[in-house]
Amino acid sequence: MKVEVWSDIACPFCYIGKRRFEAGLEKFAHKEEIEVEYKSFQLNPAAEKHPKHDAYGLVAEKYGISREQSVSMHENLVNQAAELGLTYNFEHAIPANSLDAHRLIHFAGRYGKRTEAAELLFKAYFTDAKHIGEIDTLTGIAAEIGLDPKEAEAVLASDEFKAEVEAECHEASMLGANGVPFYVINRRYAVAGAQSSDVFLDVLNRTWAEEKPLIFIDPSSTESNTGQVCTDDSCGISEPEQ
Repeated sequence: MKVEVWSDIACPFCYIGKRRFEAGLEKFAHKEEIEVEYKSFQLNPAAEKHPKHDAYGLVAEKYGISREQSVSMHENLVNQAAELGLTYNFEHAIPANSLDAHRLIHFAGRYGKRTEAAELLFKAYFTDAKHIGEIDTLTGIAAEIGLDPKEAEAVLASDEFKAEVEAECHEASMLGANGVPFYVINRRYAVAGAQSSDVFLDVLNRTWAEEKPLIFIDPSSTESNTGQVCTDDSCGISEPEQ
């Protein structure tokens, strides 16, 4: 089974959702047979590489609220994250354009390390307050997951993977996503938002049951083929031999 996860590095619920999904997956009996692929979605493709506002100011301006209200809203996110063992540092976060970060995820995918890149990018943005639009930050993450930082730098200096990022953003919209995180399980079920781990576990179990139905054994292929069974109408109990 395959789970596709659309997310944006600058989305606080995407990091929270990642942990909740992982908790649900950990309880899934067939977790070793699940392929997870992190895909790109930009909430604000027009975001500046060097933003004028911090996270509090950006949200205050976007929604027309006071800075104090914005701080209070972010504190709620900090508390939700803390319950999952995550540290959010909005006071120093840099809400930069995430395009190059997504391009790095695609580069990492060339070596089967999309998930590792996404994890470190979330941590860089929310916990370490690093600039996810800066080459030094991104090449450092590439090195940390065992990739060649020089190769990563060359990719980021070009337009490579830009079209792929844009295509995945469009793909999410075509599937019905109007925000992130957005999870698609085996192209059959979709889960929108950072749901509880139980919700993720339920949809994994449901999909598995539908995709992997029980296989009945042909009795003729076994040593014992008596096959006694009870139904609503009768029960196959025979008279004892005399």
